[in-house]
Amino acid sequence: MTQSSFSETEEQQALRKSVAAMAANYGQDYYLEKARSGQHTDELWAEAGKLGFIGVNLPEEYGGGGAGMYELSLVMEEMAAAGSALLMMVVSPAINCTIISKFGTVDQKKRWLPGIADGSITMAFAITEPDAGSNSHRITTTARRDGSDCILSGQKVFISGIDQAQAVLIVGRTEEAKTGNLRPALFIVPTDTPGLSWTKIEMELVSPESQFQVFLDEVRLPTDALVGSEDAAIAQLFAGLNPERIMGAASAVGMGRFAINKAVDYVKTRQVWKTPIGAHQGLSHPLAQNHIEIELAKLMMQKAATLYDAGDDAGAAEAANMAKYAAGEASVRAVDQAVQSLGGNGLTKEYGIAAAVTASKLARIAPVSREMVLNFVAQNSLKLPRSY
Repeated sequence: MTQSSFSETEEQQALRKSVAAMAANYGQDYYLEKARSGQHTDELWAEAGKLGFIGVNLPEEYGGGGAGMYELSLVMEEMAAAGSALLMMVVSPAINCTIISKFGTVDQKKRWLPGIADGSITMAFAITEPDAGSNSHRITTTARRDGSDCILSGQKVFISGIDQAQAVLIVGRTEEAKTGNLRPALFIVPTDTPGLSWTKIEMELVSPESQFQVFLDEVRLPTDALVGSEDAAIAQLFAGLNPERIMGAASAVGMGRFAINKAVDYVKTRQVWKTPIGAHQGLSHPLAQNHIEIELAKLMMQKAATLYDAGDDAGAAEAANMAKYAAGEASVRAVDQAVQSLGGNGLTKEYGIAAAVTASKLARIAPVSREMVLNFVAQNSLKLPRSY
């Protein structure tokens, strides 16, 4: 899609249609059943990988589709719109594969990218620590040299889906790097490596992908676990942030569409007096407003993805942050209005909207909070002085 065009190519339209058709075979009932029974959406993940959807943005030479973030965000949006948003889509093909594709060795690319592309490998991502959330400069997970190996020690928190992953990309720092001057080192750690363990964090979030506290107790790694250069690691880390925000926006846009569709279907047929309640402006106007807000957020998401795929990292950063903010806010409002439109039915399991209330809040918090997005826009777009 060119920057001067607001229509998708025939290939993108066909991809959107194919993803929607696949996701419709699973839907929210499948997603919630898996989540509430403590299972993973293995069947959906495997089929999405087999059909080339997970690896659509990865290089063709490593089994990917050779497309870009626009196409991957499209996949995420359609799956979320069907009620089956997979959080690991943000992590495995978007963050991790972007970093490995750009900075990994040939051996690392050959080992990890094909499996991630076809869905046979899932890779988690670990950056957040108990004392280092938005302020990643406080990271204390440390790698020290021991001959030709590295010994990694530390702790991470709110790490998504590590229990279903074959490896995790861990953000640490070298022993020589001082806290306060971030020089991250990125390590690919297979999840069966001795010394790596995790415990589940109980959440009020209905999701088949759980959150974990991760412990690294003298984890010994070979030198080929290091991704790229230690000196350039800050640039390597930031390379994954724009894709992360674009995918977060895509998920929120999809959830907003899902909620609006649920509400519209209900108010078209629900009658209290002589006409469907959707004829009343007290319901039709808020839903129309939700639709407008979701479409506006989607447009900024598409702009961000287009700029990113064109190699404009600075332009993509501003647009990706704005898209993430707009989509998160619009999604929360859409879900809230859907519950209100259904009345008491909006709080039942049968209609499936109540479960989206907590999930929609995630878009305001992760992968970056709306407050940090506003800081970014204030400092970078408006050139205001930093407050921290």
